[in-house]
Amino acid sequence: MQILSKVWLFCALLFISSAASAQLTIEITRGSDQALPIGVVPFAGNEGMSEDIAQIVQDDLERSGLFDPLERSAMFEKPSQADDVEFGTWRSLDVRYLVVGRAQQTGNGYQLQFDLMDISGQRRMIGETVTANANDLRGAAHYISDQIFEAITDIRGAFSTSIAYITAQGLGDNMQFGLYVADADGRNSQQVLTSDQPIMSPAWSPDGRKLAYVSFESERPAIYIQDVATGQRVQATSFDGINGAPSWSPDGRRIAMSLSKDGQPEIYIMDIANRSVERITNSNSIDTEPAWSPDGRSLLFTSDRSGGPQIYQHTLGSGETKRLTFTGNYNARARYSPDGDQIFLVHRSSRGYQVARQDLDGGRLVVLSDSTRDESPSVAPNGTMVIFATQQGNNGVLSAVSADGRSSFRLPAAQGDVRDPAWSPFLN
Repeated sequence: MQILSKVWLFCALLFISSAASAQLTIEITRGSDQALPIGVVPFAGNEGMSEDIAQIVQDDLERSGLFDPLERSAMFEKPSQADDVEFGTWRSLDVRYLVVGRAQQTGNGYQLQFDLMDISGQRRMIGETVTANANDLRGAAHYISDQIFEAITDIRGAFSTSIAYITAQGLGDNMQFGLYVADADGRNSQQVLTSDQPIMSPAWSPDGRKLAYVSFESERPAIYIQDVATGQRVQATSFDGINGAPSWSPDGRRIAMSLSKDGQPEIYIMDIANRSVERITNSNSIDTEPAWSPDGRSLLFTSDRSGGPQIYQHTLGSGETKRLTFTGNYNARARYSPDGDQIFLVHRSSRGYQVARQDLDGGRLVVLSDSTRDESPSVAPNGTMVIFATQQGNNGVLSAVSADGRSSFRLPAAQGDVRDPAWSPFLN
């Protein structure tokens, strides 16, 4: 029991709320001084539609930290197609890129035509007609944002992805926990699971169809795998002691996890098909929070084998394990960047617990967030943003910071605690 208590103090998810709301809202907290000026003109024909397409696109681009949208009140004219754009007008407003578009109703849905204009180069960069159902206008707008983002940055947009997160409501023995999935901007939240026992550590499968998570519904931690669309789920582990911190392999066939079935918590890999487990680490320390490298050849994990939590990397096959972090006496919950060149983690500095980035090549650690009680970082599939849990007053909220630390935003719930975010992979 002493080991059990120590582990969950080491990596526990704490809820101290009186109420929770699953719907999240966006608050831009820091903008980049190098953001590109862009104008997103209201779409012609958008009147009467349930969603403001241009506003969603504008919000997406602004939230990325790479764009500085022009206020609508500053727009002298509002063209709806490429041929109507007067480049001189927009140059006078210091706009570098311009998005114009129009919406037309077709039966039960809409056709959304958009054009992206390069004002400096006086040319049309891309244009497309998107067909959308009336109940999926936000999804269509996120798709448009993805195309614009990639056309300008050469980086795939991640606005059409999802996030999973945990909520809690109530007090003491009356607490209720929920696992939710929402769009990357916090909207369209859907409940995946509710329980009167804690839920922790959601992790997406590589195809974005399933979530692995830890539930205490059997009065001890166990790992479950659940299909997000159908709700069908299976219990993957039920070993004595700790069953925690699931992490899917890139091929979706295995899950790394922390188990204490043989004594101290160690890193194991489970074959999903036959439920067999292979022990990866073997030490007298607490080894937890595994994360796969993008190529599936190595694992990050947190260990206190050096006296306090630090990040280690284990190479599969060779069995080589090496320590990666040496700055400070607390570094935990590391995740690889999608290209495998960097890791993002929680670092304890003189200000508290903050999200940081470290290059695997040079080993330099850079603090990204400006809050002081951060935990559970999760990296966007395009590597541009990191979402994490933190505190705002007495409540747990989700925040995100750009990978370069220049911009950030917050996704608080209307009230109560939200924790343990997980950013989905690309969904198609």
